[in-house]
Amino acid sequence: MTDIYSPSRRTTEGPVYTVTGGDWDTVIGGDPIGEERIVLNMGPQHPSTHGVLRIVLELEGETVTDARVVVGYLHTGIEKNTEFRTWTQGVTFLTRADYLSPFFNETAYCLGVEKLLGIEAPPRAQLIRVLMMELNRISSHWVWLATGGMELGALTAMTNGFRARERVLDVFELITGLRMNHAYIRPGGVAQDLPEGAEVKIRELIKDTRTELAGVDKLLRGQAIWVDRLKGVGWIGVEGCLSLGITGPLLRAAGLPWDMRKTEPYLGYETFDFEVPTDDRGDCWSRFVVRVAEMWESLRIVEQVLDRLEPGPTMVDDPKIGWPARLALGPDGMGNSLQHVQKIMNTSMESLIHHFKLVTEGFRVPAGQVYSAVESPRGELGAHVVSDGSTRPYRVHFREPSFINLQATATLSIGGLVADVIASIASIDPVMGGCDR
Repeated sequence: MTDIYSPSRRTTEGPVYTVTGGDWDTVIGGDPIGEERIVLNMGPQHPSTHGVLRIVLELEGETVTDARVVVGYLHTGIEKNTEFRTWTQGVTFLTRADYLSPFFNETAYCLGVEKLLGIEAPPRAQLIRVLMMELNRISSHWVWLATGGMELGALTAMTNGFRARERVLDVFELITGLRMNHAYIRPGGVAQDLPEGAEVKIRELIKDTRTELAGVDKLLRGQAIWVDRLKGVGWIGVEGCLSLGITGPLLRAAGLPWDMRKTEPYLGYETFDFEVPTDDRGDCWSRFVVRVAEMWESLRIVEQVLDRLEPGPTMVDDPKIGWPARLALGPDGMGNSLQHVQKIMNTSMESLIHHFKLVTEGFRVPAGQVYSAVESPRGELGAHVVSDGSTRPYRVHFREPSFINLQATATLSIGGLVADVIASIASIDPVMGGCDR
């Protein structure tokens, strides 16, 4: 006992003992022969988060009596950086915020810029945006399932989840040339049209994803350990969610069918046939059920998009705003910027000069401010975009669901066991790149 514990300071309640050694320090407060209180640092880098998060837990035995979240370890200044770039270049920064949901970051911002400009992307561009976001929702939920399964010991869920996500990223790479951080959605439309063979690839992906989802149901829903680790763990009700501003799967798993695609539709979501999955138990199990159901619904939306796609422009027809549309990538995924430049040069010297100025200086956006929101995989993702009339944003601020939803950590954890904190944080599915940005 004397080798492990030594009095570090004395208080009016008695000495406070500190455990030395290991990767963290444990403090036991109060009278050694009375009630013991342990303060435990979980993190700064620990399971069940996509990034670096620290949670300070206060314990009585293995029961959590308090939980405090410490964020900021992944701060990158993304929002501030947009103030020093053109409106189009800002997409390149913002796509890196929630790096598991890049298309949602891009869309929320671009919808705000387009509101200020008083323009609307062409119908084909809007459909492509919906297509990319719903595929992105599926890939993000696969990461949630894979990492959550790994942290709870379900390693097959981890391998299957990441395998399924790879198929989605292959489609992203085919369409945008990149697996992540695409900067594909631009003010006025999208960077380029779908390449040849993309629709066939996406339909194959839909078929494979349905098979994978059916396998998840068979693997996990009746698995006793998985069920026991999730059911009755990390409870929060509708009132708790609303008081904390929590949205997304956490709110729907508590029983409220609030989804921006239905409640405040954008990009024509009101014309699509899909359901908003809910559950009324409000625990980790409910969040598992809701997210898996959301993946099925996203597949339905993707199929409807493919059925509606018709030839047309993918960038707004306004030479003062939209960059000249690039030709689509070839089947090999290689770019064709040379043909793009040659096309401009063959038009006229004035066209080339205008293109140069548009790319380097950017376009001006009328002064004003707007708020535009989309339903990301983690909840309401809003962009507050402010313009002073120049070629650069005056201010861009994200209403980031990971940052807000993490406020539920104490509610989900207090009264539970230390081991259940991992399941609770995993059910929030926070991405610290978006939280800290």
